[in-house]
Amino acid sequence: MLPIHFAPLQGFTESVYRLAHSKFAPGIHTYYTPFLRLEKGEVRAKDLRDLQTEHPYHLVPQIIVRDVAEFNLLTKAVTELGFKEIDINMGCPYPMQTKSGRGSGILPHPEKVREILDAISTSIPKFSIKMRLGLTSPEECLQLLPLLNEAPLAHITLHPRVGIQQYKGALDFETFDKFYGECKHPLIFNGDITDLKQIQYIETRYPKLAGIMIGRGLLANPVLAAQYAGLPCGSTTETLLKIHADIAADYARRLQGNAQILDKIRPFWTYADLPKKTRKKIEKSKTLEEYLEAVNELA
Repeated sequence: MLPIHFAPLQGFTESVYRLAHSKFAPGIHTYYTPFLRLEKGEVRAKDLRDLQTEHPYHLVPQIIVRDVAEFNLLTKAVTELGFKEIDINMGCPYPMQTKSGRGSGILPHPEKVREILDAISTSIPKFSIKMRLGLTSPEECLQLLPLLNEAPLAHITLHPRVGIQQYKGALDFETFDKFYGECKHPLIFNGDITDLKQIQYIETRYPKLAGIMIGRGLLANPVLAAQYAGLPCGSTTETLLKIHADIAADYARRLQGNAQILDKIRPFWTYADLPKKTRKKIEKSKTLEEYLEAVNELA
């Protein structure tokens, strides 16, 4: 049975969500934070606050960088908080990041990747990489593989699309097969896993795989990992409602006004399979009372 890792998703898997999910949905080996980044030369304060919250689960911070200078600043900030593992984001497909050479935007620049890999110490912290096949060409990951193989990495997570695809189009299993065959590090599969059959397919196709990372599939069905591991858990809808209740209560305590609270909790349902009528009510609700009335239709 493969370890299931919860992928980081900007705007979704912040500390309040991770805590609620870990409370009601067992089976996750590791949670990863949405990427920490620099803003005006400094680590964003909100990212550091997210790391300093309660986390009674295995948590690995993820950083996104365009060069070794950013890498050093972010690594220093994270290790000073006591973390001993860091994941480097070389996969983010969004243009705002790729155009600045971050995320999958760094993959066409082997010299930048080499500088970052050379800065990795074999001592604490442990480093891993989450990456795409490339930014524009799947060949980019294969060209980087000799560099990656020589680096002291704990593992690599590979999503078999290029960055410019974002989340559209078919997964490129042919290139993943080549990378899988030649990669010397433990390899984790990430991409479009939404049900047990897909987990079992990947597990069978890649018997040497070190794990599976799931993001959107766990947002849609938070008990997917528990179901795979055969652990006791509630139904998908029941668990979604429990997680939502915790998140809504947290934001209601910390935020003020209907607009602020609704802006934070409405996106929770983005990937859930909801009746059209209920989804429409959630989207159109203008007060917390209207919103909760719509959500309660799911109970």
